[in-house]
Amino acid sequence: MRYLISLFTPRPHHRCFALLDRTGRCQAFKQCSLQPMGDGWVEIEEIRLNWLHQPLPASALVQAPRARSRSRQLLAV
Repeated sequence: MRYLISLFTPRPHHRCFALLDRTGRCQAFKQCSLQPMGDGWVEIEEIRLNWLHQPLPASALVQAPRARSRSRQLLAV
């Protein structure tokens, strides 16, 4: 029965993060639902092991969500 219930429960969405050093080179990866604590963590689209100890390509970084317009915010309330 638990298995059937687990099929319909929402799973946590895991995001990918990379730890960058002061020079911008990737030092570690982490996959979790919240952004890791500490400086240097950036959200990335996917984890690729060949990025370790290399500068991340600009296309790897997740774009920040655009702010909703004022009229959309008023309609949501």
